[in-house]
Amino acid sequence: MENAPTSARPSTAPRGDPLAAFRLDGRLAVVTGASAGLGDHFARVLHAAGATVVVAARRLARVDALAADLGDRVVAVACDVTSDADLVRLAGTAAEVGGGAVDVLVNNAGIGAPQAAEREPIDEFRAVVDVNLNALFRLTQLVAVPMIEAGRGTVVNVASMLGLVAAAPVKQASYCASKGAVVNLTRELGCQWARKGVRVNALAPGWFPSEMTAQMWDDEASSRYVRDQCPMGRRGELAELDGALLFLASDASSYVTGQILTVDGGWTAR
Repeated sequence: MENAPTSARPSTAPRGDPLAAFRLDGRLAVVTGASAGLGDHFARVLHAAGATVVVAARRLARVDALAADLGDRVVAVACDVTSDADLVRLAGTAAEVGGGAVDVLVNNAGIGAPQAAEREPIDEFRAVVDVNLNALFRLTQLVAVPMIEAGRGTVVNVASMLGLVAAAPVKQASYCASKGAVVNLTRELGCQWARKGVRVNALAPGWFPSEMTAQMWDDEASSRYVRDQCPMGRRGELAELDGALLFLASDASSYVTGQILTVDGGWTAR
């Protein structure tokens, strides 16, 4: 395709070195919800692949500690994703650090707690949707404008396998609804911006250790449920998300957009 944006063209990694396409040297990445769990881990992975990383979360002390641990090429920003002012400030800070545009945005911030649908207060349902969907869209919108102007950029939305299938017998109506919306929003944005050089994909983890699932692993019945129902017979380990994250964040996926990469030990294939 003539006059295609740079990021819409094939990877420029050196021939003979297929791993080079996964590197992020000289790139700027933003990770939300980076104070613990998946977000903390994702920031470390992107940093190890060569990226400068802006780590954002409500708990500034946590992301400050992460930045201190990683050393150079890390900027910590306090951000409540439900605050439009905070999102505008985060996007502006990232643009300054990146000299204009962000290269990689990882929308990881999310909330959710098991609760029977018939008893879930509507305000709590709205709060989950606000964090998991509305804030994700708003930050993506803010970051995408300079990405489109630059003709390049990659967005990785952290969805969930529970955006693809029901959680029952775990009761997660608001979480499933919000993550299902993230799945289809990813498809829509991936198609809208495909010819503008901006790729949008989603990573959909299955059962992994995180702050949100901590109580699950402390409960033998819940742990046994995952072992019994998952085709691989176990939960995932954080390092098992690394390859999928780097694939979606890097030039290794230069011809991939609007896709959902599910890492779930076979759960959704049942």
